[in-house]
Amino acid sequence: MTEPPAISLAEAARRAGIKPATLRRWVDSGVVPRPQDGRWTPASVSYARVVARLRKRGHTLDQLRDASAQGRLAFGYIEDLLPTAHSDYTLEQAAKETGLEPALIERIYSTIGFNSQALRQISDDDLQFLRYCAAGLAAGFPLVAFLQMSRVYGQALAQIADAEVRLFHLYVHEPLMRDGVPGLEMAEEMEGLARELLPLASPLMDHVHRRFLQHFVEQDVIGHLETDAMGEPLDLGRLRVAIAFADLAGYTRLTEEEGEEEAVSAVERFVENVEYTLPEDARVIKTIGDEVMVVGGDPAALTDWAVGFQMLMTERPLPRIGVHYGETLYRDGDYYGREVNLAARVAARSAGGEVIVTRPVVEQSGSHLEFDLIGEVRLKGFKEPTELFLARLADDD
Repeated sequence: MTEPPAISLAEAARRAGIKPATLRRWVDSGVVPRPQDGRWTPASVSYARVVARLRKRGHTLDQLRDASAQGRLAFGYIEDLLPTAHSDYTLEQAAKETGLEPALIERIYSTIGFNSQALRQISDDDLQFLRYCAAGLAAGFPLVAFLQMSRVYGQALAQIADAEVRLFHLYVHEPLMRDGVPGLEMAEEMEGLARELLPLASPLMDHVHRRFLQHFVEQDVIGHLETDAMGEPLDLGRLRVAIAFADLAGYTRLTEEEGEEEAVSAVERFVENVEYTLPEDARVIKTIGDEVMVVGGDPAALTDWAVGFQMLMTERPLPRIGVHYGETLYRDGDYYGREVNLAARVAARSAGGEVIVTRPVVEQSGSHLEFDLIGEVRLKGFKEPTELFLARLADDD
């Protein structure tokens, strides 16, 4: 393997945005690790660039020297794998190049989650991204749908990027620091690993995306047929779905008695079990602490799952599940409205090991389940009482 060309101290200082004398002083004082054989590498240049940035933010040399000795500045390696883009275009120039109105570009950036600074740093890559946006809109995809999809992309990919950085830090960077690996050696070791892993991210995500896309296209076709059979068209942007909320009864007490790590492990096992056992047309929409929100197209299948899931769960804390069926407002990959709130309130009324459902669910479910009427219950936030039922397997005669 051919070694990269040597980088001089002057060139390293230029890339870090400082004077050569400043960089030499930082090396002599131990703030920046001394390059082996005087040879500056991309990792060591990144290290110096991170120090320069922290100095501008007001950190003292003593603080930076301590952080360097502990290996906490070694994350600069990533800057050479994802180089900072140069600002080549103004907003107006980008609008002219892509045919998108400046206000629309601002709206796209805001929807995805980019901050306002991004509009002052439009690079060639950013311009190509905007061309893709323009092509999607020119193909006839409605703007309202495009913006919702952009928000979903932004939220999902931000979560992915955040997880990638934090997991790399927790399981690669921290162990190296605990082992006392010198800062520059640590930076170069992490750079090598990241350089191997980074090219795998896009193919992995593309494969997973295509698999899920195929699955949900099939489910959408089935959903259309079943909706048409009901003969009740819904308003644009609305979907009729089964909604289940599930959480762990006694989770707070578990946290107090067993500690946070054991409680979090219990939640992880619970969520994994939910995801693994769900019917084909249902999926987890979101998790909030120990609570899981599930949406599916078939209320009978989702209720079957809920009853069966409770039979499988024998370890405490036991789950509690509420299921409802109704019309929801679909926005940005999530579901909103009165029926969603009602489903959450139903779940809150159940006890560990129970599945509580509403009348619309009972009317859609099969005869192999039995529903014991609890009564009309006034749920928090709702003026009218709601008829609730305890769902269970039918007794064998």
